[in-house]
Amino acid sequence: MHHLRRARTAHCLAVRALAQRGLAHPAASALLAAAALAATAAWEAGHRVTDIHPPTGNSTAGPADSHASPGGSVIGCRAHG
Repeated sequence: MHHLRRARTAHCLAVRALAQRGLAHPAASALLAAAALAATAAWEAGHRVTDIHPPTGNSTAGPADSHASPGGSVIGCRAHG
């Protein structure tokens, strides 16, 4: 289970950094790379993508629609309220 927790946490931190600093910022790029590595470790441990990112019930939402609200907070990520 620790693989899933790491992957979710890394993803939330990367999304927050991207929303606040943009893709060109070195910290955002590093957190995005860390999220990719954590997701890879979870996958290799036998977890499915839906274990890390459960379906939201909105099949038409794109990545921006499913993660960030207009106010900039990350929806569905406990670290961001």
